[in-house]
Amino acid sequence: MTDTISCGTVYLVGAGPGDPELLTLKAARLISAAKLIVHDGLVADAIMAMARPDARLVSVAKQRARHTLPQEDINALLIAEARTGHDVVRLKGGDPFVFGRGGEEAEQLRAAGVPVEVVPGISAANGCAAEALLPLTHREDASAVSFVAGQCKGLSDQNWAGLAGKGRTLVIYMGVATAHAITEKLIADGLSPDTPVAVLENGTRGGSRAIRTLLTDLGDMIAREGVKSPALIVMGDVVKRSNALNKFNAMPFPKSVRAEPVEARLSAEKRPSTSSGLVVFGSEIL
Repeated sequence: MTDTISCGTVYLVGAGPGDPELLTLKAARLISAAKLIVHDGLVADAIMAMARPDARLVSVAKQRARHTLPQEDINALLIAEARTGHDVVRLKGGDPFVFGRGGEEAEQLRAAGVPVEVVPGISAANGCAAEALLPLTHREDASAVSFVAGQCKGLSDQNWAGLAGKGRTLVIYMGVATAHAITEKLIADGLSPDTPVAVLENGTRGGSRAIRTLLTDLGDMIAREGVKSPALIVMGDVVKRSNALNKFNAMPFPKSVRAEPVEARLSAEKRPSTSSGLVVFGSEIL
């Protein structure tokens, strides 16, 4: 057992969704004072710039299927540095305990006898949704909210039953690359194809974007709009209350479908649910 008195402390610090002004006071203080920062790739450059000039910065950035260091090696690095007497700021995007693997690191540090503290951060879901004026819960639309990871092994075997639908909001992290599979899975599980869906890209950072469509169009919209990670997917009626730009009307229609003059449109009472064989999911045929 390591003598904890001689050990440094590892701080698992949430860097929030990107905007430095959304850091907690404690996180900002630890970052600016740290001599050693082990950081993820999603930590914004503006936050990294808060580190002292002589700080040692160790990147353990992870991308889909490509990791700078495997998680086991990250755990070993934190333990080794603390055992030499160094305090370590382990800096993570969002909150360490929301899809940040902070729980795994905390368990390994405690098992090794290394002191560990967790500094919560504003989660990506909270920060990005707030920027888009998208309430994750609303008295009229959603009394429950769930967070799931869209990038995981055995996605088709995951049980998401009851997580999305009437009165509920579903937030999907890391779902851009698997959006088509997510759509197929949810529709097969009974979720309506015309469920409102928002994609929050690069939230709270420069170049952030909030766009929305319907579930049936999710994967196609992501491809059409060139959405890149980091991005969140939010599903549910609360999406309609946000300021996300509606991109459903940007869907490319078949060449056989032509726009007709406004005066030639059918009245709302007589308008059919289909036109020229095109199924309507919550929008007009123009």
